[in-house]
Amino acid sequence: MSIHEEVELLKTVPIFAKIEPAKLKLLAFTSDRLTFDAGQELCHQGDIGDAMYVILGGSADVLIDSPSGPIKVAQLQRNDFVGEMAILCDIPRTATVAAHEKLTALKIPKELFFRLVAEFPQMAVEIMRELAHRVEDMNVKLTAAKAA
Repeated sequence: MSIHEEVELLKTVPIFAKIEPAKLKLLAFTSDRLTFDAGQELCHQGDIGDAMYVILGGSADVLIDSPSGPIKVAQLQRNDFVGEMAILCDIPRTATVAAHEKLTALKIPKELFFRLVAEFPQMAVEIMRELAHRVEDMNVKLTAAKAA
């Protein structure tokens, strides 16, 4: 995938939609594009959060450790992002993210992420929206599990 193609793809990711193309080009150039095979981990629960990931292609499972084994709590698709909670809160990873199928992701280092948020407040708003949706989704799942 060329830098131009990555910029076009990043424009479709809600948290980057309002960022000017020149900045997206810099983001694509300074971030690592990684490929993961099915089952390979992007990040592991408990590890230090040093970056966030944007899914460019493929899908990934979000897994949380439990006494009876990992529990799948979400599936990520193209244009989804993950890993921002650990760098925003400066806490260890709250889940393991593993490729469900062959996956390509953009790894955005913590320092670059914070520079973008500082420069583009709309990005922070979009991240808050996504986090709020995740909390709402988890509340629905917890309510359903408790009722069962």
